[in-house]
Amino acid sequence: MPITLPIEDGANALLNRDPFALLTAMLLDQQVPLERAFAAPHELAERLGHDPEPEELAAYDPDALVEIFSRKPALHRYPKSMAARVQTLARAIVDHYDGDASALWKDVESGKELYKRIAALPGYGEQKAKIFVALLGKRLDVRPEGWREAAGSYGDEGSYRSVADIVDEESLGKVRSFKQEMKAAAKSAKSTKSK
Repeated sequence: MPITLPIEDGANALLNRDPFALLTAMLLDQQVPLERAFAAPHELAERLGHDPEPEELAAYDPDALVEIFSRKPALHRYPKSMAARVQTLARAIVDHYDGDASALWKDVESGKELYKRIAALPGYGEQKAKIFVALLGKRLDVRPEGWREAAGSYGDEGSYRSVADIVDEESLGKVRSFKQEMKAAAKSAKSTKSK
């Protein structure tokens, strides 16, 4: 099942055809609504005049890239730091995968290896890497042996925990509810711990 988030059709199409755009969207998915993060690569493509390419962004003038990210509406709540993060990600794809983001998963033999490769990317911590493994498995049929285990609870079938589970407005609402429950539980645990 392809990626069908409740965002513009062109943005979904870009995420489905361009592995680097998908990696960029996942990187941007913090401190903004996920619709904003996953629509941003399409807006970046419109500002560049073509799909974002790792080689180009890796070599881009940093100040000029910040300007592109900062144009209204800004591509992220923190355009300067996120422009730098996207550029660092692009450099990692160029340096380690010859500019081909799909090489992260093309020849991978296990979910464990897939997780390891993704977690090694700049800006991808443990949770983000697990969510991305789940996204690849659930939406793009990238399913090496053990991918669900590598994705942790995000790989569970029928769950509504992350962007990997969103196919429409209803599933988006379920994921939002889950995230709010997790935040409330974390806040409660923190206040209990500090007493």
